[in-house]
This record gives sequence, structure tokens and C-alpha cells, in this order.
Amino acid sequence: MKLTKTSQTGNSVRWMLLLASATMLFVELALIRWAGANVVHLSYFSNFILLGSFLGVGLGFLIPAARGQWLKRWAPVPLALLVVLVREYPVQVRQSSSQIIYFTSVNTTGFPEWATLPAIFLLTAVIMMVIGKITADFFRRLPPLDAYRYDLLGSLTGSVSFALLSWLRAPSVVWGVLAAAALLILGGRRNILRYGIPLAAMVFALFSETTTAGTSWSPYYKIQLFDGSISVNGVPHQLIMPLPTLLQENSLYRQAYDQTPANPHKRVLVIGAGNGNDVAVALANGAERVDAVEIDPRLQQIGAQLHPAKPYDDPRVHVHINDGRAFLERTHAKYDLVVLALPDSLTLVSGASNLRLESYLFTRQAFEAARDHLAPNGAFVMYNYYRTSWLIDRFAGTLEDIYGHAPCMTPFGTNAVVLMAGMTPADQSCKQTWQPSGAVPAAASDDHPFPYLFRRDIPTLYLGVLGAILLVTVASVRLAGVRLRNTVRYTDMFLLGAAFMLLETKNVINFALYFGTTWLVNALVFIGVLLAVLAGVEVRRRLPRVKQPLLQLLLFGSLAVAWLAPADAVLSLPFAARLAAAVALAFAPIFFANLIFSDRLALAPDPTSAFGANLLGALTGGALEYLALVTGYQALLLVAALLYLGACVAMRFVGRTATPVPEDALARDDEGLSSK
Repeated sequence: MKLTKTSQTGNSVRWMLLLASATMLFVELALIRWAGANVVHLSYFSNFILLGSFLGVGLGFLIPAARGQWLKRWAPVPLALLVVLVREYPVQVRQSSSQIIYFTSVNTTGFPEWATLPAIFLLTAVIMMVIGKITADFFRRLPPLDAYRYDLLGSLTGSVSFALLSWLRAPSVVWGVLAAAALLILGGRRNILRYGIPLAAMVFALFSETTTAGTSWSPYYKIQLFDGSISVNGVPHQLIMPLPTLLQENSLYRQAYDQTPANPHKRVLVIGAGNGNDVAVALANGAERVDAVEIDPRLQQIGAQLHPAKPYDDPRVHVHINDGRAFLERTHAKYDLVVLALPDSLTLVSGASNLRLESYLFTRQAFEAARDHLAPNGAFVMYNYYRTSWLIDRFAGTLEDIYGHAPCMTPFGTNAVVLMAGMTPADQSCKQTWQPSGAVPAAASDDHPFPYLFRRDIPTLYLGVLGAILLVTVASVRLAGVRLRNTVRYTDMFLLGAAFMLLETKNVINFALYFGTTWLVNALVFIGVLLAVLAGVEVRRRLPRVKQPLLQLLLFGSLAVAWLAPADAVLSLPFAARLAAAVALAFAPIFFANLIFSDRLALAPDPTSAFGANLLGALTGGALEYLALVTGYQALLLVAALLYLGACVAMRFVGRTATPVPEDALARDDEGLSSK
């Protein structure tokens, strides 16, 4: 059948919307990874980039179709500016807080964090605003549900594409080339030259980075290799050492073996095996089997290629590319020695949380899991450059509680400490037994996995930056043409946006606990959120009328089940059942909340103000995620439920006067943000 000109135009708009939305998600994820890899310590603040992206996309959708066309003409300029500035004039976030530890062994320079973080936040917001504007203009040319459907499909495409590139360990220049190609298509022929020059500058800067000697990318880091020294994200991380050096009398690598003379050391588990130093020492001490667990495949590959002792070539060594906590939960093996070897991630699980990759290795439950895998007369050892006495006391105090006696503590230099606990006091031979230096901080837990946070509070650095972000958000929404007084009538939309962001964060944390903090798990969470929202859209297309009380009942019912379901019960399930349970617990509330949201937006007399209120709520929800530093993550579910309850109460008042708006009006301002 021959397509009419109108249908051909409609199909073209659909494909362009899909490409624009995919580009938007792809660039957002690329910015989170790339900026965190190039700005020292920004990887501890990557959720600021997520918030900046959220704000930018929202502003792009808020700007009316008739305004802001000049933004589209210069769309690639802010992206090229950020890349070139960071490459040519590196900036750093200084470690100046005594409330929380950032591991590093470099003296950072550059602007202070109060200047660096806002600058990166604002540039990110502008980048995403111009791409959001391009996406919004295509969005408005289609019926709302049709547009929303292709918007979500594009978001899924962008997320899956970037996850695939991470799996393939593609360098940054590949990300840049793909983003540049997509932007050139979106800009059209008339903007080829205007787009081409800044995009060429961006690609050239990324090409220069990619071709720097010793530079490669893993799913987690930008890795730089210099004469056996491995740096990740600009920070020295590991040093490949020959076996004679590792076995010197004063080496910290020997302590686990020297202080357990009666231990046979036949079966050894090394968590954080890295380039293979600990594996080589275990083999030299007579291990018959070594399970080497390393989360980053590139670090293990470097060790397999370059370590002079060739530990990974030994048939006694079994490599597991996995999260250490996930391995402990799944294996049934018993070990004479479990070594927790320098697992400093230098980065967060994702751009949506404050959880570091290694945090679930340092909770009380993780230490108990390690103990449960020890053979009789076995021992557990951990070492690191702990930086401060209170962190040593936290870990040593946790070990004392679990094993029933004080662990051995062997200091090296000013910062390095080895902590070792045998199953019984007779299973350890200490040169020095740990004695607390003061009040012992409470152990980290799976619900409050923040071992590097001194006490349950929100560091002033975070409070200051979050406050500035919220002020910028309010000012930006006002400049986009939204009257703030009009958003008050959409308090329910504000609360829905805040609750959504909290649920997304909670999902990331739960999946990290259930399946490990690997990059693939984190990608699946975001893809799962998008699929839940897409499912809501498809249901709405087929069932246009669903009673609000029923949806609200299902929403709060799913939240109650998620609250009551104990994490230990989910963790104990086989993998397939655990996945099914995790998916149902995580995404059912999002599915029902999206149906409520779409119904509410359809009744909004002023969709622009409604969307502005939702955007303000989403950024507020991103800031509320920091409450977990005080309350723990499970409490965020209760906070989200309270936000949804407030939204439902508010709807009771506005619903009496609300009337459906025409579909074309809804199309001008429909929601394209919460799925991001």
C-alpha cells in the first residue's frame, strides 16, 4: 500500500524523535562516565551530572516551540566546550572534608569544589537543554501517547547502546563519533557547517585522549599504564610488583601468612585481585587453589599480560570477573584464607546514588559472609591505606564483634594497616593487637553502606552544592517561562516527580546488593525503569480509563510489599527467582505511579506549569536521596510512600476543578523527563 505524504512525514518525525531521544540518553551517560574519569574526585559526585542532565532535559521540554530556536542552531557548542576545556585545562575537586573520605594519592590542584562542581553542573545542564529542545520539537509534532512511546523507545536505544559500548570497552573517541554523527543528522543539511566545526573539535580532543600512550577504558574507569603503575580516573591505583619485592620481610602482602603460622593456606580467596600481586603471594605460600575475584576485566587483563610472576597463567588460579560481595553470596566453597585486597573503587555505583562500588564489601553483613566461608582454623585479612584512625577503628571493631576477639593490627608507614582475624584467637599470631583509638564508630550495614562517612549526617560540602543546584533549578524554570505561583496548584505533580527520583535511586541500590555492583547490573536498572514506564504507556493506549482509587491502591500495595520484603530473603533465592523478585519489587511501583502521572497530566489546565512543578520535584527528589546518609536506604522507600500519599491527597482537591485539555495542547507540554 502506498503511503500518503502525511503518513510519510509522520514516520519521519517518529524516527527523528527516536534518534533525538536516544542521543539525549547516550550523551547523558557518556558525560557521567567521561567527566568522572577526567576530573579528579568528580566520580564521587557523579549524581550532580545526573541532576544537571535532568534539569537540562526538563528545560528543553519547557521552552515553547516558538522560542529558543537559536539554541538548536548552536547545539554542539556547549558539548565541545566542556570536552575541550576539561582536556586542555583539567579541573579537580579537592578533598577538603573531614566528614567523608575520598581515597587518593595525588595532591589535587585547580579550582575549589565550590567553583568546579557548579561549573560542570551548569555546562551539563546547557548541553542537555539544547538536545532536549531538539527532542521536544519533534515530540510536539506527534500525538502525546505516540510521541511518548517513541521517546521511551529512543531512551532505551540510547541506554542499551552505551551499555554495549561499555561491555566492548570502547574508548571515548567512539562515544564522541557516534554522538557527533547523531547530532549532524538531527541538525539537518542547513547546519552541517555550523555543527561540523565544534563537533570536529570535540572528536579531535577525544581522539587525542584515546591515542595517549598507555590509555585504555574498562567498563568502570579510564586506565593509564606507566611502567607498571596503573592509574584510574587520574589517580594512582595499583603498582605491579615483582615477587621478590612482594615477599620482602617488611611487605604488607606477607602479613596474612606470617601471622597465621598454623594455617595450611591451601585454599585462598582474593577479593580485589587486580593485577595479581596478592595472587602471586598466595601461590608462593603454597596455595593449591586460588579464587581470584576482580570486578574490572581490564585490570585483570593487564595483570595477566604484564605481571612478571605470571600468576594468572598458573592452573591453580581460577579467575572470576565479578563483584566480590556477589561472589560470596553465590559460592559454597570454604577457604583457609580470605583476603580483601585494596578494593578502592574511586567511583560510585552509578550516576544516581552515593554508593561506591566497594561499599557492600565493608558492611557487617559482608564480613559475616566472609567468615561463613572460612574453614576451621581459617582467617580473614584486609588491608588498605585507611587515611584516618576512625576508619581503622570502624573496621577492626566490626571484626571484633563478629569473631569475638580483637584482630591483629599491623601498621605500615603512616597510613597503611593490615587487619587480620582468625576464627579463634589461637588461629592468629599478632605482633600487635588492635586497641581502639577512641570511640569506635558504628559498623556500616547493608542498609547504611557508607563506611567512609564518619557519622550519620550529610557533609556540609554536599549540602552547599545541593542548595545551589536547587536555587539554579528554580531560577531556570522561571526563566523558561513558568510562573512559579502557578506551579503551587500542581503540588501533586511536584510530589510525583520527587517520589519517582527516590524510587529510581532505591532500585539502583537494591540491584547492586542483590546482583553485585557491576556495570551491567546498573545498566539493567535504568533499562528496567524505562521499560516500566513504557509498559505504563502501552497499558494507557489500550485501557484509557482506569479508576484512580484502584491505581493508588495498587501503588501503595506494591510499596508495602517492597517495604516488607527482607533483603536477606531475596538474597537467599536462586538467581532466576531472585531476578524475578527484584524486578517485581523495583518496577511495580514505578509502573502504577506512571499511570497515575499520565492521568493527572491529561487533566492539567496548564500543562506547562504542571511539567515545571514535576521538574522541580524531580530535582528535589534527587537532593532527598542524600537523606540515605542519615536514615539508610530502606527509609527512602517510606519517604517515597509519604510523597506519593501527599500527591494523592493533593489530587483530591485539584481533581474537582480539573478538566481534560485537548490532545494537541497536551502534546505541546507532555512529560518527557521522568523516563530519564
